[in-house]
Amino acid sequence: MEKEQKINHLLNSQPLGVVYLSSWLTENGFSTQLLNRYKKSNWLYSIGTGAWMRVGQNPTYQGALFALQQQSDSNIHLGGKTALSLLGKAHYLELSTKQITLFGGSDEKLPTWFSKYDWEVKVNYFSSSFLPPDIGLQTLEQGTFSLLVSNSARALMECLYLTPKKQELVECYEIMEGLNNLKPKQVHQLLGFCTSVKVKRLFLYMAEKAGHDWLKYLSLENIDLGKGKRSLVKDGVYISKYQITVPKALENYE
Repeated sequence: MEKEQKINHLLNSQPLGVVYLSSWLTENGFSTQLLNRYKKSNWLYSIGTGAWMRVGQNPTYQGALFALQQQSDSNIHLGGKTALSLLGKAHYLELSTKQITLFGGSDEKLPTWFSKYDWEVKVNYFSSSFLPPDIGLQTLEQGTFSLLVSNSARALMECLYLTPKKQELVECYEIMEGLNNLKPKQVHQLLGFCTSVKVKRLFLYMAEKAGHDWLKYLSLENIDLGKGKRSLVKDGVYISKYQITVPKALENYE
């Protein structure tokens, strides 16, 4: 009876609809043996090795992501176009709810239970260390709980990181056009810590092309833009100021 009260209290300490990690439950005093007993008693059910749901609730990728962020030390978050869509910064683009973009640290992998579960959306996961895991994030309410997602500036940088193979450069520029109220301090911090020369040069080139006012408040003296030319496409246009070759469609975009 005492154990039942304890598990009830523990499960109720989390918002409705979230996944419960085995590691978190174990840390809070519930052994695998005990969890299997709760499974037989119809309290919990498994959605894969290492993850549980309360009977009567259906898992969502948001509830699974909440578990990774709040019950473990994971830096995995919604980023790129998915974050921009959630923040209302990509509403004029063709938004697909059939796939989501997640970013995590270079040494982080999606747990097998997460990657194998059918969330009814395609999950695109990218592990990278081109930006630190603890800057450029904000909380966003998702029903009964909040998730950490990339802010607008970081999300666009994540899009630029995926160019040109996994993300269209012209589409990135269309997003940049709408980001006319970025905070210079946030942008400067991200550029300062960003290790991708490609991302930094493209970001500044696009901001300048879009004519954003916030750009003039950026101090670029301490921003390392690297040396040498970077060619992103064949038969493109060379931008001498940023030493990058971009698609003609981007340079000619008005």
